[in-house]
Amino acid sequence: MAMIFVTFAVFLFIMAIMAIGYIIAGKSIKGSCGGLNAIEGLNGACDICEERSQCSKRKRMLAEREKQGHT
Repeated sequence: MAMIFVTFAVFLFIMAIMAIGYIIAGKSIKGSCGGLNAIEGLNGACDICEERSQCSKRKRMLAEREKQGHT
């Protein structure tokens, strides 16, 4: 029974280290196959949910980045 707790603690430790790395890096989480960006004809999730405010905010943010020369 003790081995189960040790294994669980190791997994929690590894997940905490990964979470800290994600927070420090500040990068967005990406899928291994590209997610919605891999679907032909779509430019990502914003093509699906154009009516939602989050997507319009994201489109504005991306447009501003393009104007500044960031990709």
